[in-house]
Amino acid sequence: MRKLSFLLMILSLFTGVLNTYGQEKNESPVSVSMDIMSRYVWRGIDFGASPSIQPGIEYSKGGFVLGAWGAYAISKAGYEESDLYMGYTFLKDMFSVTLTDYFFQSPTSKYFDYDKNKTAHVLETSLSFNGTEKLPLSFMIATNVYGADAKKSNGDIQYSTYAELSYNYKNLTLFAGANLTQPNTKLGETGYYNNKAGIINLGLTATKKVNVTSSYSLPVNVSIITNPLSGKIYFVGGLSF
Repeated sequence: MRKLSFLLMILSLFTGVLNTYGQEKNESPVSVSMDIMSRYVWRGIDFGASPSIQPGIEYSKGGFVLGAWGAYAISKAGYEESDLYMGYTFLKDMFSVTLTDYFFQSPTSKYFDYDKNKTAHVLETSLSFNGTEKLPLSFMIATNVYGADAKKSNGDIQYSTYAELSYNYKNLTLFAGANLTQPNTKLGETGYYNNKAGIINLGLTATKKVNVTSSYSLPVNVSIITNPLSGKIYFVGGLSF
């Protein structure tokens, strides 16, 4: 706990220096981030059952974005994920299309192995409506198109699909996400998100900026996340740098 507290203090000071320096220079198209989360829960699924460090780097210009993001559990036998993504936002920032390459690391996985029958990569395409200032309602639908997706009985991938609706009100975000793919359990099929179609990600997130200095504040977020299909609930907190 002392080591984590010391790390948080150093990161806060370092981020404050970067923030001050950035105000003196022209805004760069490259941005960096790091979140420290009490637990990594993605689309209603708990990954790693451990606190998670989540670094990211992104280049954006003219609607185009290219980035990398990862999640690394603090526990020794924890979960590791390394993702690459590219996307484009258009129509006055209302819509976005994104291609994401998820990579889930294990003792046997190899990063440069893209063989469809052995790879640990999952390629996903998504389309998002980002809402507007007058309509703070967003919608996203995402489909796995290649790689380690769940399999149909004939060996083809299921093209597992997830959809999410969210609504922002002040510092609160309400969200509901669903698995839209129904595997045929009679033929021995299993699902990527769940073995049934239905709501898997339901809850809310609250954010707050905690003043560290007179010119720098630290974003804090807390989420209540439920997975009705699995009967799970998670209470997750995090810091963003």
